[in-house]
Amino acid sequence: MDKNSVDWRGHWVALVTPFDAAGNVDEAAFRLNVEQCISTVGVAGLVPCGCTGEFWAQTNEERKRVIKACVETAAGRVPVVAGTGAIRTADVIELSDSARQAGCDGVMIVAPFFVKPSADDIVAHYQAVSDAVDVPIMLYNIPSAAVNALTPALVDRLADIDNVVAIKESSFDFNNFYGTIVVAGDRLRVFGYELPGLMVGAVGSIHVHANYWDERASELYHAFDAGDLVRAREIQETSLAIEEHFHLPGRNYYVAVKAAMNYFGRPGGYPRLPLRPLDEREYSGLGAALEKLGVTAARPPIAAVAE
Repeated sequence: MDKNSVDWRGHWVALVTPFDAAGNVDEAAFRLNVEQCISTVGVAGLVPCGCTGEFWAQTNEERKRVIKACVETAAGRVPVVAGTGAIRTADVIELSDSARQAGCDGVMIVAPFFVKPSADDIVAHYQAVSDAVDVPIMLYNIPSAAVNALTPALVDRLADIDNVVAIKESSFDFNNFYGTIVVAGDRLRVFGYELPGLMVGAVGSIHVHANYWDERASELYHAFDAGDLVRAREIQETSLAIEEHFHLPGRNYYVAVKAAMNYFGRPGGYPRLPLRPLDEREYSGLGAALEKLGVTAARPPIAAVAE
């Protein structure tokens, strides 16, 4: 396999996993959000159980359930690439095989986090998954959370593994991002950095915006594709302003995304401990800031309205 084995491009959403007040997975809320992201926001792909999906707070069985629900709700309308990363290689293989059996179009695998394997260990980790499960693999580089960085030199090696076809580049280091495109863009579909990424060769981005925002969450890619850089820049400016509010001191990013969803009537639900919801002051302040930026939620799916 290589990047030509899949047709992944455009604006994808990193889906949240809603929990109820007791900490249980709220599958109905999750399915509703998947439907809204597809039918009214117009995303081109779905990523359940990534970082925003709080995969690290779920058991393997819960992750399998969420991934299966995503595939069922998507019903083949857009690709589903499930987050199956874990510290233990055996867990990644188990989750990846389950995702394949559920009908996922691919899996997204973050480098083993917390521990600090060598570059050779990381290559062997991905190779073992590729050897065990015949499914397209998207690498996931997020060293701010995983500790281990997928540098361009390392990605150059990983791109030669048979089932590796793409990478979500979330290093927040544009030099690393561009270096990845230079060394592996001929073999991998590179996602990341919204408009700046598209302008240097990325095929799309995987973002949280579609969880709470309206059609503009996907419009940036369409504007760029149509050559309307003025409109693309306008949306990019709003996107960056939104991100600033999610990252304010004292706010956890994943909690803030769910708060934004709830504020605009989307099914964000609760985070799972140890993360706690924003207090009332922070919640109201975030909502007011987003309203000032002109953020509005997408229309509910017709099916949801009928219910």
